[in-house]
Amino acid sequence: MIAGRNIWVVVWSGILLLGMLALVPSVYWGRQTKWKNLDEVLRAVGAVVVSSGMLLILLEWSERAGEVLLVLAVGCFGWAFFLGRRKKGER
Repeated sequence: MIAGRNIWVVVWSGILLLGMLALVPSVYWGRQTKWKNLDEVLRAVGAVVVSSGMLLILLEWSERAGEVLLVLAVGCFGWAFFLGRRKKGER
C-alpha cells in the first residue's frame, strides 16, 4: 500500500503531460537546428519515460517494466547532462 497513491498518480500524470508537451517543440527545434539541442530532447524523453515508469509502478500494472523504464530514464538524464556539459565547454 502506498500512502497517498491517488495524489501521486495525479502528480506523475501531470509530469507525463508536461514531458510530452516539452518533447514536441524540442523535436521541432531539433530538426531545424540539426539536433544541436539533443540534450533538451533527451531531457524531455527522460521526463516522459520516468513518469511512465512511476505510473506503471503506482498503478501496479507492471512493476518490472516500471523499473526498466526508471533505469532508462536515468540513462537519458545522464546522457543529456553529458551532452550539455560538453556543449558548454565548447563555447
